[in-house]
Amino acid sequence: MKMIFGRPLGLTETLQRYCPGCGHGIVHRIIGELLVKLDIRERTIGIAPVGCSVFADEYFNCDMIQPPHGRGPAIATGLKRTRPECIVFSYQGDGDLAAMGTAEIIHAAARSENITVIFINNAIFGMTGGQMAPTTLPGMKSTTSVKGRDIGKQGFPIKVCEMLASLDGPYYLERCAVDTPRNVIRTEKALKTAFANQISNKGFSMVEILSMCPTGWGQTPVQAKKWLGEVMAEYYPLGVFRDLSKEEK
Repeated sequence: MKMIFGRPLGLTETLQRYCPGCGHGIVHRIIGELLVKLDIRERTIGIAPVGCSVFADEYFNCDMIQPPHGRGPAIATGLKRTRPECIVFSYQGDGDLAAMGTAEIIHAAARSENITVIFINNAIFGMTGGQMAPTTLPGMKSTTSVKGRDIGKQGFPIKVCEMLASLDGPYYLERCAVDTPRNVIRTEKALKTAFANQISNKGFSMVEILSMCPTGWGQTPVQAKKWLGEVMAEYYPLGVFRDLSKEEK
């Protein structure tokens, strides 16, 4: 019997440890499929973050490396500059990228390093107990903002795509989501573009992906999906924030 659907060769057979309703598994599958579709798996080096996807090195069927918290873009820069024939991607959460790694992501983007960054934004520190993150929405409750984020005390959330779009360096920036089938398809298209840009030596590409965190948000998976679409995506609008390929035509 012909198999028409199964585990992509870009993923290992290791069972993933994510909570029910988490979006990491969806994004992992997309990446795993693209590594095969683009015929880049055997020359790809992935960088696992510190956070919920800290075990990504066990899930992706390609070479992986584990950096210190937030240093993914710096490690990616070194790998890509020393092994330019390789495809290098840094997989990071909002705590990893927007808190500990703010300097690294800004300067990698400003230099337009020829790397692909995959930024999972679930608006909270998921693995360490649901603390407020740089991306936690105003009024959103967490274990360290039990009455909701107070912008008068904690300031405003960081909108990473908008921030990096103010720089001249980035080649491609897009924000997607994985809460609906339609958005999953758009996310796959964006990630494919980001990898293709690196293959063509275009420079820095980042795809920000809004993802559900039912456990950290204190919601059911169904509630989390609904909240992402109705609340989170309003504050973090989906769309392309930079695509220099359009200026080249």
